[in-house]
Amino acid sequence: MAVKVDVIEKLAALMTAAFGLVAALAWNGAILAIFKELFGTAESIPALLVYAVLVTIIAVVVTIWIAKAAEKAKG
Repeated sequence: MAVKVDVIEKLAALMTAAFGLVAALAWNGAILAIFKELFGTAESIPALLVYAVLVTIIAVVVTIWIAKAAEKAKG
């Protein structure tokens, strides 16, 4: 029985990660479109640098927020 539970847990984790990747790609396209409107082209080096820094900051802040929420939920 333990193997079956482990398989289900791993499948759930993989499926969650897959949906997260799809969501990230959707946001990537949306943010690049916004940068294209602001900078005229999403391929310019300044636009790509600003985009990379912005996404990194957002990822760090959200990761910290999720970790704190998970810690709070544990007790």
